[in-house]
Amino acid sequence: MDRGRIRHMAIFTLSHPRGSREAEAFLQDGARILSAIPVVRNFEVLHQISPKCDFDYGFSMEFENQEAYEAYNAHPSHQSFVQERWETEVARFQEIDLVN
Repeated sequence: MDRGRIRHMAIFTLSHPRGSREAEAFLQDGARILSAIPVVRNFEVLHQISPKCDFDYGFSMEFENQEAYEAYNAHPSHQSFVQERWETEVARFQEIDLVN
C-alpha cells in the first residue's frame, strides 16, 4: 500500500486538573513547540466533549508522508517536549495514526 498523508492524533489526560492554569500552559506550550516543527501541518489543540470518552484533550496534526512523520518523531523539539513535558505531565494517552 502506498501511504499518503498521515493524520497523527494523541488523545490524553493530564495530571493537572482539567481547565487549570497548568493544563492550559501545557496545551499552549505544546501547540507553540510542536506546530513550529517544519514538517507539521494543520496542528490543532482539541478539547473532549463526549461522555463516551474519558480522555480530556487531543493534539491533531498532519504529515505529507511517512518520511515527514519520521522526521517529526526524530526532531529535537519533539523529543525534548516528550521528555520534559509529556512524560511528566500526561497521566495517560492513546495515539492514533491514520492514512488517507
